[in-house]
Amino acid sequence: MEAKPKLKIVLCSPRGFCAGVVRAIDTVERALALYGAPVYVRHEIVHNRYVVDSLRAKGAIFVEELAEIPDDTKAPVVFSAHGVPKSVPADAQRRNFFSLDATCPLVTKVHREAAIHFKRGHEILLIGHSHHPEVVGTVGQLPAGAVTLIETAEDAERFAPKDADNLAFVTQTTLSIDDTAEIVAVLKQRFPNIHGPHKEDICYATTNRQLAVKKVAPVVDALIVVGAPNSSNSQRLREVAEREGCKVSVLAQRAGDLDWGMFEGIRSLGITAGASAPEVIVEEIMGAFAARYELDVETVSAAEENEFFPLPRSLRPDAA
Repeated sequence: MEAKPKLKIVLCSPRGFCAGVVRAIDTVERALALYGAPVYVRHEIVHNRYVVDSLRAKGAIFVEELAEIPDDTKAPVVFSAHGVPKSVPADAQRRNFFSLDATCPLVTKVHREAAIHFKRGHEILLIGHSHHPEVVGTVGQLPAGAVTLIETAEDAERFAPKDADNLAFVTQTTLSIDDTAEIVAVLKQRFPNIHGPHKEDICYATTNRQLAVKKVAPVVDALIVVGAPNSSNSQRLREVAEREGCKVSVLAQRAGDLDWGMFEGIRSLGITAGASAPEVIVEEIMGAFAARYELDVETVSAAEENEFFPLPRSLRPDAA
């Protein structure tokens, strides 16, 4: 029997689920345990097909809009981790739904920042990607026209303010650190008095996962990001790997998605996972490589994570 070729696997740490994703998934799981099926979830609770399919099998029903939910339901209605426009909870209240907000607390922080800037009369810029649900939710915290979306450094160069001394910016939490820094640098150079966040809006999990990829990508022949195509933080990880010089940088939802031709001749492989991707898929992909290679596995760490976000109050055992 022919010996398997050797392959060094370098696991990025941290990787996979963040505290906000754990809280969101646990919100749906806890609601199912307490109230039984169905539990309605507006939008994918997190951007991962495996997670969504697992919850669907337990009785979660995913909808894109509240209009898809029957008027007479007594079932819980969960808002996804990405956050929602203000109109959504208002509609849920009008229809007497029992709603549970699984918005990541770090996204809620950005919502509050935007609201404070609006109260102070600032013209608000949001650095982010159009149509992403987090951006839709943040823009939807304020009246139409109150927020201008800035997607690129070119947008920042072109932006014409009403008053250059009365500006503020917030950012989507799942952006590339480097891309955002470039955009912020343009804004600060053009508008020195612009108000920014007291603390970085890009969340700790996004930052830490990108830092780990920056350490690993230059020293491996290929890198796999476990994550979904519609996951912003996963897409950014793949872009970071590419930018750091790893020519074969691949996003994969499952082992079955891999194009093995892309990995011919490699001697080392980095693996990470977006903040909404479960570790079980990392293990599945490592198993697929173990069937073809003799593996030597090491872990490279960029940060320690111990964040924890409690469940919505009405789902906690100690809730009054």
